[in-house]
Amino acid sequence: MLKKKYKKKFIEKTVALLVPILFLFSGCSSTSQNTASKSNNKVIIYGIQTEPNSLNPYKASTADGRKILFNVFEGLVKVDKDGSFKNAVSESHTVSDDGTTYSFNIRKNVKFHDGKKVTAEDVKYSLDTAISNKVKGFDIVKNVNVKDENVVEINLKRADANFIAYLTTAIVPKDYNNQAKKPIGTGPYKFKSFTPQESLVLEKNNDYWQSDGAKLQKVTFKLESDTNALLLDLQSGSVDAASVDNSTVSQLDKSQFNIYEEHSNAVQQLNLNNKFKPFDNVKVRQAISYAVDKNEIIKTVNSGKGTAVGTPIIPGLKKYYDDSLAYKYKKDVNKAKSLLKEAGYKNGFSFTITVPSNYKVHVDTAQVVVSQLKNIGIKAAIKQVDWPTWLSDVYTNKNYEATIVSFDSSVLAPNGFLGRYVTGASNNFLNYSNEKFDSVYQKATIDLDEKNRVKLYKDAQKILAEDAASVYIQDISNITVMKKQYSGFTSYPMYVFDAAAIK
Repeated sequence: MLKKKYKKKFIEKTVALLVPILFLFSGCSSTSQNTASKSNNKVIIYGIQTEPNSLNPYKASTADGRKILFNVFEGLVKVDKDGSFKNAVSESHTVSDDGTTYSFNIRKNVKFHDGKKVTAEDVKYSLDTAISNKVKGFDIVKNVNVKDENVVEINLKRADANFIAYLTTAIVPKDYNNQAKKPIGTGPYKFKSFTPQESLVLEKNNDYWQSDGAKLQKVTFKLESDTNALLLDLQSGSVDAASVDNSTVSQLDKSQFNIYEEHSNAVQQLNLNNKFKPFDNVKVRQAISYAVDKNEIIKTVNSGKGTAVGTPIIPGLKKYYDDSLAYKYKKDVNKAKSLLKEAGYKNGFSFTITVPSNYKVHVDTAQVVVSQLKNIGIKAAIKQVDWPTWLSDVYTNKNYEATIVSFDSSVLAPNGFLGRYVTGASNNFLNYSNEKFDSVYQKATIDLDEKNRVKLYKDAQKILAEDAASVYIQDISNITVMKKQYSGFTSYPMYVFDAAAIK
């Protein structure tokens, strides 16, 4: 996702999903004393709605989990605020002319949280671990070689213009194998404790390689899966900051908070399991696309805060994003009915939309979609499940008919958003398959000419749109609220919370 920084605006910030939504604070005099004390102690409490599915950086897949681990781990490179990539554990690197060999010089002053110096052997171990864990993008790595104590060479089976984006993958110590319970990285914060269903605590890494590292001594991520409970936490002062939806912002005492609005950098979509009838029929998928009025959803669910999209790629990936597709399926009830008739479903049909219950924005969207589909004779029911059940039943076992969620990506590259549509991809829980798409996508990943690559990625998006692979709805407006005694909130073109910038 080579990308551009989204401007933060004082006003609000919503969620995005495999990405979530969180909530806020408004105070009275006792709360003000409380928060001032926390600020003086250089502590912040950030509310989250889903806990990490794993603390192991190679297995973490939830948006809130990645939001936390962004502060603990670093790769050879890391994403900068403008969407570019800058050196992190490495101090410099070179790429061969054919794009298949990467050579990295490791910084000599980087230490792990246990105090040990990072070596090329640790880097090799980390990248080999990413390969064995089938981390996205590492399937094209032929081998990783240690050239000397501070130099690592990565050889690829073929060129991939986006490979640098995958090298944000965590570098970990080779002689440590307890990452799942007590993660050790090189980031500005180090892991202190984790109490499942309650909180995860990070503390400042005093040996961080950058002099302008963490400003706060401690960051606590407090889990509050219930939206109303998180709102109460923010109002009572037991939570200092959170990512929230627009309806929550309206209930806040604005004098107590700074409110930042930006794109969530995740696409909300109605996903139809292509394995199940009638969603294996492209005309049915197109009919549903014509029946869903994304403008009504944005207005009703988000008070007009959201950007209509027609592709799985976020608008933040500027040059790769095809904005011409946003209204390819502009609401047209007659067209939708005609397509259903052609598909053999003149009288409609029934199906179930499975939605993670802790994401209010998706539950509310599902309710609007159900109402819209009635207009073309389709009866949709909503099944709310908790997040672990959604991950198991929908994402892992693909046992569902339809679902509404938002997808971000762990890597800032087009592949992170388009790759799940490749036939047989491990994260292709939609059971989508199109040989033409696979071919164009593959060509895009290996073309080193940027102009050609941009065209190919846009061609791939057009194929998905024509096929109505999913019903793409919006990039939801993402709102972050933070008590006014804190400053330094930094916007990134991906779903992270940069705790090190807060003071």
